Amino acid sequence: MPSFARDPGTAAYYEQRAAEYDEWYESLGRFAARLRPGWDAEVDDLCRFVHALEPARTLDVACGSGFLTRHLRGFVVALDQSPSMVALTQRRLRNGIALRGDALDLPFADDAFERVFTGHFYGHLPPAERATFLGEARRVARELIVVDTALRPGEHPEQQQERILNDGSRHHVFKRFLTVEQLADEIGGQPVLTGDWFVAAASSR
Repeated sequence: MPSFARDPGTAAYYEQRAAEYDEWYESLGRFAARLRPGWDAEVDDLCRFVHALEPARTLDVACGSGFLTRHLRGFVVALDQSPSMVALTQRRLRNGIALRGDALDLPFADDAFERVFTGHFYGHLPPAERATFLGEARRVARELIVVDTALRPGEHPEQQQERILNDGSRHHVFKRFLTVEQLADEIGGQPVLTGDWFVAAASSR
């Protein structure tokens, strides 16, 4: 199974996608015509869920554009491999810093944070990268919260998806859709958010 977190083509795709990344959340651009019942309300619910987390010294891994990062309370370090994503996130952070870095080799000391948060990253990882990420997350923080995409009726749980950017360029990524029970089991934790579109689980050591 191909790499995700360390694949150069995938890195280039997300760098190119940075300026239009939020269109997925906001139902704009290519996503405006998609039939996604209840999507906008659930995005609002997800943002409220993130904001309601207790303030903590948090590392947000694969922060993307900072769409969710900006709702985290406490001091936040946001990490992404894309310079453009890092720049977008930094502009949104009220109390923290955004950095480039490797999600599978976190450049921080053991227990440097109280919490690791990640949104829509874990479900892209093939098994080996998944295990490495979980090991690193548990090394740098006691708590881990993972937000990802819910498995919907009729959806295949594992896919190679073609992604088309606004300029028409195409890229393929591995993507999993998860039940909240599966996500919680995989990270050794408990469900904390169950929706039609998004799920989240939390674990601690």
